[in-house]
Amino acid sequence: MLPWLRPEDPFPSCEGALDDPNGLLAAGADLSSQRLLQAYKQGIFPWFNEGQPILWWSPNPRCVLIPDEAHRSRSLRKFIRKSSLSLSFNQHFQEVITHCARAEQESDGWITDDMIDAYRYLHKLGHAHSLEVRQDGELAGGLYGLAIGKVFFGESMFSLRPNTSKVAFAALSEQLMRWGFKLIDCQVENDHLMSLGARKIDRHDFLAMLTEYTEDTSSLVSWQFDEDILNVISQP
Repeated sequence: MLPWLRPEDPFPSCEGALDDPNGLLAAGADLSSQRLLQAYKQGIFPWFNEGQPILWWSPNPRCVLIPDEAHRSRSLRKFIRKSSLSLSFNQHFQEVITHCARAEQESDGWITDDMIDAYRYLHKLGHAHSLEVRQDGELAGGLYGLAIGKVFFGESMFSLRPNTSKVAFAALSEQLMRWGFKLIDCQVENDHLMSLGARKIDRHDFLAMLTEYTEDTSSLVSWQFDEDILNVISQP
């Protein structure tokens, strides 16, 4: 039977997650900032549709990317060199998460109004971050996620123009590597993520990495891009 969590209940062990559907761990509780931060540090994330109870997941295997293993295709590098692009962090969090929600509506629409409100509050607290890609001065793509210690937990990406979510991911990977981040959590594999350098690891190994890396707060992060990032990620 799937555990039903009250707001005061702790999460069960991830080892008890279902195999089918892969990773379903529990239902209930709430989307408070404290609950969400606890979830991510334990390798758990919320994923549910409008009208469903809150569902908590910890799939096995886990899709991750090591920042220095990001893959930038030849065509993407060429696109960056030939386009008028600029990057920023945390300038338009509301716009980014809204565009991500619209993009997800084409599949399962899991970024509900309650989720948007919860992550906006995490952004206000300094835990959730957006990345914006502008092309010819206009917002063209981006992503958002959470940073805890030296782990970035990616949530969703969007593109209003071709290739811009790939640019966002490549730029994020390069900048996080420079800041000493050890891991980007991509949650569940798909062809798009795998083409960017993500890979699957066993959940046990993922949880061990979280235990080590989420507690590492050895350096402060400015959440500003280095000026040469676009130039670097456009090179072979």
